[in-house]
Amino acid sequence: MEFRVVYRGPLPSQSRGNSRLRERQAIRKALHPQLKELWAQNRSWMGNEEDVANEFKQFGFRFVPIISKKDCQQCSIHILFLRRDAPGNLITNGGDIDNRLKVLFDGLRKPNESHDVAEESPQQGEDPFFCLLEDDSLITEVHVLTDRLLIPCSSEENIHNVELTIHVKTDHDLARASDVRDLQILSAMSG
Repeated sequence: MEFRVVYRGPLPSQSRGNSRLRERQAIRKALHPQLKELWAQNRSWMGNEEDVANEFKQFGFRFVPIISKKDCQQCSIHILFLRRDAPGNLITNGGDIDNRLKVLFDGLRKPNESHDVAEESPQQGEDPFFCLLEDDSLITEVHVLTDRLLIPCSSEENIHNVELTIHVKTDHDLARASDVRDLQILSAMSG
C-alpha cells in the first residue's frame, strides 16, 4: 500500500520540560479523517474497521491503526517538510528539526499511555479513531526534505506552523517492487 497524507499546523520542538502532548494529539486529529477515508476506499481488502477498533480499545478511544504489528507490516516515510524558517535554520534558531520530528512521529502512532491523549475523549466522528501506526517502531526508513513555506502567514497562524506531505509505503509495496525486479531479471536471463 502506498499513499500520502497532509498535515498543516503547529509542529513545535519537544523538550525535556514539554513533551507536546496536545500537539501530538492535534496531529492525530488532523490525520484521522484522511486515514478514515483511506480505509473506506479500501475496505474490501483492509477489512472491517470495527473488528480492528475493538482490538485497540484504550483510554476511552477505539483506535484503528493503518499499519500494525499483527499484520507484520512496516513502512517507509518520505516527508516534504515546508516551514517558514530561513534556509539553514534546521537545527538552531527555532528550526530544531530533530525534536520537531519526534513530536510528529509520536503523533503518527496510537497513544501508549493515558496522558498521551491530552485528557481528551473521542468527539463526533472519532469512534473509531484512525491513526497511521500502532507503534512508531514500525517505521523502518525515513527521508525528510525541508524547504521554505512561501504561503504568507495569516493573522490566525503561528509563524512556526508547517505544511507536511507524508508519503507512506508499506513493506508490501517494497516487497512487490523487488518481486517485479526479480521477475524482470529472470525473464531477461531466460529470454
